[in-house]
Amino acid sequence: MVVRLQEEPFDLGDEAARLTLGRADVGAVVTFSGLCRDRADSGARLVALTLEHYPGMTEEELGRIEQEARQRFGLADSLVLHRYGRILPGEPIVLVATVASHRRAAFEAAEFLMDYLKTSAPFWKREETAEGAAWVAAKGSDDDAAARWTAG
Repeated sequence: MVVRLQEEPFDLGDEAARLTLGRADVGAVVTFSGLCRDRADSGARLVALTLEHYPGMTEEELGRIEQEARQRFGLADSLVLHRYGRILPGEPIVLVATVASHRRAAFEAAEFLMDYLKTSAPFWKREETAEGAAWVAAKGSDDDAAARWTAG
């Protein structure tokens, strides 16, 4: 299990290769990389996105979410890499990689991780446009996506 926060961009291929190097015991690796779009929620052209977090608390929550995914889906390994700071359109923001014996577990675990990262990870997002900057509110659709994992 790897949980990492960093300001610098990352290379998806390098990260996935490190996670699976020398592993013959698994049959699937699923990766999801979220990118910074060029449009703010308001529709205005985005200049930059700034993500802030509370050091220590954020890593702890990401680790808790990752551990739940590992247990729920029987993962062999995983990576949750999330950036913070000022991010430009087109740059990567988040990477989730899941490694499992079979594809279904790897796919479901990656979806689970992203759904919970969007709702439970303590990040604060500010969009910067030519008109100014504004904090972004949480979305109900993200809550709905995460709720499916607790529905009986």
